[in-house]
Amino acid sequence: MSVVNNSEVKLFLLIGIPGLEYVHIWISIPICLMYLVAIMGNCTILFIIKTEPSLHAPMYYFLAMLAVSDMGLSLSSLPTMLRIFLFNVMGISPNACFAQEFFIHGFTVMESSVLLIMSLDRFLAIHNPLRYSSILTSNRVAKIGVILAIRSILLVLPFPFTLRRLKYCQKNILSHSYCLHQDAMKLSCSDNKINVIYGFFVALCTMLDLVLIVLSYVLILKTVLSIASLAERLRALNTCVSHICAVLIFYVPIITLAAMHRFAKHKSPLVIILIADMFLLVPPLMNPIVYCVKTRQIREKVLGKLPNICGKLRT
Repeated sequence: MSVVNNSEVKLFLLIGIPGLEYVHIWISIPICLMYLVAIMGNCTILFIIKTEPSLHAPMYYFLAMLAVSDMGLSLSSLPTMLRIFLFNVMGISPNACFAQEFFIHGFTVMESSVLLIMSLDRFLAIHNPLRYSSILTSNRVAKIGVILAIRSILLVLPFPFTLRRLKYCQKNILSHSYCLHQDAMKLSCSDNKINVIYGFFVALCTMLDLVLIVLSYVLILKTVLSIASLAERLRALNTCVSHICAVLIFYVPIITLAAMHRFAKHKSPLVIILIADMFLLVPPLMNPIVYCVKTRQIREKVLGKLPNICGKLRT
């Protein structure tokens, strides 16, 4: 229950799906399946890329980074989502909440960064294929991965510390099944101006990634249109389909939520919660499926490994 005096809140309360609390146990079944498929799918991608020498190339290294960020998003939200829907446990300590939002926002920024680098990778592969392998060497790809990880950590590192300095009283009910920075800071009864400004800055950085992705595809389209052969144009564009799907799966829920908060006059809390849950559940679930279906090399290696795995399971 919410605290009704000015004493500091000792426990935050997360929520499931308002109005559907009586079927939370049934809702937990598809949620558990989605988490299971997402974790298994991303582990499969990582295993295939690690064990197949033919996939030791920049495009697949970046795909491995995307799988790591997807797994991070899944594992960051998994504990509280399952506690709520399986066991109806809503409470979370402030420190645990701040830790969770650090990992969720950190892996969100990392996924955005990886999607940007993957768009630049596709531009290089199409615009300058002869120099592609000499520009994106394994050493440079490793350095890019380290830089992306450092960028993600540094951008969201202030979040838990700025939240801890705030005082929380009277209100302790959060809006989702997991902790987010913007959600937690709204519960504060002290000045949260720094949190608002810095949160807006991080959001701008994420949107800047999207702008640069769009710019990359404008350049890709310009390069493709300069190719004389229609078959070559289609072949070049086909290499981008998986990445375009990953970008849409990741950014559409973010943009939809932002538009609803900004422009919707009568916002439905249920719709907002469902879209927010989709943001954390759908990209880790769909990205491995999209890349397995649309990327021939990945699909062939996965299908080639399945008989061996099934044989080992039977024995």
